[in-house]
Amino acid sequence: MLGSEAHSYSPVLNASSGAGYVTPIGGLNCYVTGSNFTLCTILLVADIFGINATNFRNLADKVAARGYYVVAPDLFNGNPFDPDDVNRPLSVWLQDHPPENASADVKPVLQELRSKGYSRPGVAGFCWGGKAMSDLGKTNYVKAASQSHPSFLEADDVRGIKVPFQILGGQNDTMTPPSRIREAEQVLRNAKPKVPYQVKIFPNVEHGWTLLYDPNDPVAVKAADKAHRTMIAWFDKYVRN
Repeated sequence: MLGSEAHSYSPVLNASSGAGYVTPIGGLNCYVTGSNFTLCTILLVADIFGINATNFRNLADKVAARGYYVVAPDLFNGNPFDPDDVNRPLSVWLQDHPPENASADVKPVLQELRSKGYSRPGVAGFCWGGKAMSDLGKTNYVKAASQSHPSFLEADDVRGIKVPFQILGGQNDTMTPPSRIREAEQVLRNAKPKVPYQVKIFPNVEHGWTLLYDPNDPVAVKAADKAHRTMIAWFDKYVRN
């Protein structure tokens, strides 16, 4: 999430949740989960609620269960957005955490992972993290990239993409509506040299649906899981193979 769009579900933050643990990598504390005995690693970049959100950690564990070593860096240094902090509204919080800086911030993480033998990295970003990771897809740091409901996506964000690139959007997303995603798709379609890409609009879901869902709502869980499986399939195709 990035912006003022309201959600009926507020994320639960729990630093003890998940099957993994937190350890420093590349100068950042990272939630890590999955097998060490693989060349394939997936960097997950969270939305503004950070790496302690239980749904986010559950997704990291789900990706890890497919055989990946998953690393989720804390790009907020323990300071995720708190919607209850009236003295620090989102506009103020974003001044300290502009998504434009995130690509450079995660490069040392990727460099350390490569030095340890994880030679096939992919990256996935969500909301704030989706916007943040556009620039990483324009480098040789990753084998493939995926964005889920990237916040305020612009066509220029995907201009110059070098790696297989996926955008998953929501039909009812008012922050990055389908029309905006289709504009980005046109840029990818016309890119030279050509790169593989996938653009998918999921029906009847709003911004943030892959993370900001009520785990007790079976319809919301099913919608999120469908997007999760689509993302994992992208990495199976372009990172694992």
